[in-house]
Amino acid sequence: MAVNEGKENKMGVMPVNRLLLNMSLPMMLSMLVQALYNIVDSIFVAKINEDALTAVSLAFPIQALMIAFAVGTGVGVNALLSRSLGEKNTERANQVATNGIFLAFVSFVLFVLIGIFFTDIFFRTQTNAQDNSELIMQYGTTYMRICCICSIGMFVQAMTEKLLQSTGKTVLAMTTQMTGAVINLILDPILIFGYFGLPRMGVAGAATATVIGQCVAAVLAVVLNQLKNKEIRVSFRQSPVNFGMIVEIYRVGIPSIVMQAIGSVMTYGMNLILMSFSSTAAAVFGVYFKLQSFVFMPVFGLNNGMVPIIAYNYGAGKRDRMIRTVKLSVAYAVGLMAVGFLVFQIIPDKLLLLFEASDEMLKIGVPALRAISCCFVFAGFSIVVGSVFQALGKAFYSMIVSIARQLLVLLPTAYLLAKQFGLQALWYAFPIAEIISLSLSTIFFVHIYRTIIKHVGPQGEEHEVRLSDR
Repeated sequence: MAVNEGKENKMGVMPVNRLLLNMSLPMMLSMLVQALYNIVDSIFVAKINEDALTAVSLAFPIQALMIAFAVGTGVGVNALLSRSLGEKNTERANQVATNGIFLAFVSFVLFVLIGIFFTDIFFRTQTNAQDNSELIMQYGTTYMRICCICSIGMFVQAMTEKLLQSTGKTVLAMTTQMTGAVINLILDPILIFGYFGLPRMGVAGAATATVIGQCVAAVLAVVLNQLKNKEIRVSFRQSPVNFGMIVEIYRVGIPSIVMQAIGSVMTYGMNLILMSFSSTAAAVFGVYFKLQSFVFMPVFGLNNGMVPIIAYNYGAGKRDRMIRTVKLSVAYAVGLMAVGFLVFQIIPDKLLLLFEASDEMLKIGVPALRAISCCFVFAGFSIVVGSVFQALGKAFYSMIVSIARQLLVLLPTAYLLAKQFGLQALWYAFPIAEIISLSLSTIFFVHIYRTIIKHVGPQGEEHEVRLSDR
């Protein structure tokens, strides 16, 4: 399973635009399926009642924290693995992959403990102000415990998909993601409403469908890595757990974990603010997150294709391929976000009605979707640039931007606007925070370009690479 020394990986030779699309489109498609699952999952839950929808929305910070650990660790593995392959260091690549699998199991154990011991406390802090708090808490604790205690599939799936992505096998990664999502979509109505003679499980059925889909996808991803991913080999005997390697993985991965964990903290804080108005306001925020995933997920899929290209060519010393990849990624991301902005501006009521929106939810939700979506185009640039930082091993900059946006600007601004001007003013905290994020991302990218990118590779490479891209 060694790397073929005589054959250059496509990430170093294929024309950049074609390579980016080749790497990204499968991931974008699979992310769209994931987003569709997120939306349909909540649509089914909303048919139970609004309290069930609110409960699942309140559980989102913990789910986001799980994703933060899974994806953040995978980002560290992906960047180091792609760079090792670019440097033709097969032994190091195998070591990175093996330690990544070990870390996936460690993360799973952590969230089993969270699910067992902290679920009640988590929901109690968010629901005490509401008259319907006991029902919301009952739904939420059931949903969250199942998702945490049975999260092994999610962590293994996330890591093994990153192994496929880091070697350019994004179609295989797409296959595993889509398989899990489709299984989830099929099982959701069956388990929630008790079709085909099965018991009606309600919210517990939604959580069960989720973990079954994740476990099936994880098994498929493991099999595909064994059969198809010939460039790396996972072996605890030949590449035992190495704490030095774990430190290297988390040097890149921890900033990504922190960034996404900050998103979890932000969501928790926003839920506290919104629940002081009404549970319907919190439900609107949860619905927004489901809907915006349909816009953001393709951009994240684009990033998943972009990161290994930049990391590989950084390791290979091919500066101009890196620069062209960044430019194309920004253009595609901004275009996708612009489409999302238009949809949210034109038909916000139609989007909310997918979730059985009451008159009160429409009254709160329509102006909310229009206000928040004003930040989409700015976010497209910031997301891509943040991933560039990670690919170059400088994820600390992404972490600073995320902390500033979500904790230092978004939450305080949302609280002040809500306090001074009411609920409808709160939503404008999002575009305000995104402008700050855009400014910081630009400043840091200019610094990264001057100190790192500008000095990669031979000075005469640019003309040769551009000709190959035609």
